[in-house]
Amino acid sequence: MTARILAAADTWQRSHAAAAVAVAVVKKFSDDRASGLAALMAYYAFFSLFPLLLVFVSVLGFVLEGDPSLQAEIVDSALARIPVIGAQLDDEVAPLTGSALGLAVGLAGALWAGLGVTLALGRAFHELWGVPRLDQRGPIRSRAYGVAALLVLAALLVGSTVLSGLAIGGGIGPAAERLGALSLALLVNAAAFLAVFGLLTQRPFRIRELLPGVILAAVGSLILQSVGGWCFDRTVTGASDTYGTFALVIGLLSWFWLGSHLLLLAGEVNVVLHRRLWPRSLTGDLEPADREAMQRHAEAARQDRREEILVRFDDS
Repeated sequence: MTARILAAADTWQRSHAAAAVAVAVVKKFSDDRASGLAALMAYYAFFSLFPLLLVFVSVLGFVLEGDPSLQAEIVDSALARIPVIGAQLDDEVAPLTGSALGLAVGLAGALWAGLGVTLALGRAFHELWGVPRLDQRGPIRSRAYGVAALLVLAALLVGSTVLSGLAIGGGIGPAAERLGALSLALLVNAAAFLAVFGLLTQRPFRIRELLPGVILAAVGSLILQSVGGWCFDRTVTGASDTYGTFALVIGLLSWFWLGSHLLLLAGEVNVVLHRRLWPRSLTGDLEPADREAMQRHAEAARQDRREEILVRFDDS
């Protein structure tokens, strides 16, 4: 009975492109063991959060020294994007002070620790796209691209805060204000994920090849920030004093874990669509559809490698 239901579902999903793509994404996510990669990203994100905030606040302290109100507004906006502990950090994060040398060393160390997230994400993208180890970026280039991604994300955060302030200051109604905030959040999320996918994915891409994953990640992250943050905040608020600290840690780790899975699922969508890795079989046996998808994946990987060599040859 179960086998017949599974066979019927398999036949149905093969004849519907949207369902076939969804099945192919889930199967490739499992084949790549992406859940383990997402857990590694969540680990680095958790330990890199505070150094990155330290860098962000310290740089703002220098750049916006003459405008403390804008500096506070940007910091509050950054913390508001972090559910569970964002409100608790509001009065705890302060810029580094002291000698210029000590400040430079502290910022360099904090930034180096924060690059753990971008390095883990870059390795995950290598796995998703099947980039051979010898063709992967070296440690210096990987960190250079990671720094670029962090700078773009910081610039987008500052820009979105300023634009939000201008919109609210215009005296528009509450409904228009909420709609504008939602639209701005979607645009900022989309731009941020486009930068992340574009900078940390090794092979040269056209923007349209990255858009499906970018759109999924942007919409999914907005839902995760609102619904997930609301759920985690209620859970942590309801925890007792004894378990409050553990609830904070578990809640933040869970948020990073969900976000990492969302990001890698979006990356798998780009791979599946770009290399046409569907339909896939729902049965346990290796079906012709799976062999065809595997063959397409291997051929597309070779084609990507040839295109990358041609791009490097033209640049030289």
